[in-house]
Amino acid sequence: MAIQVPTELLDGCVLGALSRQDFYGYALTQEVRQHLPISESTLYPVLRRLKKDGWLTTYDEAYQGRNRRYYKLTRTGQQQLTKIQGEWGDFKQAMSELLEGKQNG
Repeated sequence: MAIQVPTELLDGCVLGALSRQDFYGYALTQEVRQHLPISESTLYPVLRRLKKDGWLTTYDEAYQGRNRRYYKLTRTGQQQLTKIQGEWGDFKQAMSELLEGKQNG
C-alpha cells in the first residue's frame, strides 16, 4: 500500500490494537503490520508521543532474563480512540463518496 497513513489514523490504529490487549513494542509492530506497512522506527516515536499525551502507560515484565516494556491504554486513551473512531466514520464515508464518484445526498 503506497498511501501515507495520516498521523491521527495511525494513532487510532495503535490505540485500537491496545484496546484489545496490552502489547510490548515489537509485538505491537507485528500486529499493526498485519494491516499496514509500518516499521518499528515509525512506531516507536508514535508510542512515545501517545505516552507523553497520557493515552498510554507502560509497565515492564521479565522475559527470558530481560525486561519487555508493555504498552497499556489509559482511560483518556480510550476516550481519544472513541473520538478518532467517530471522525474515521465521517472521513471514510466522505472518501468513499469521492473515490467512487457518488453524489452526496
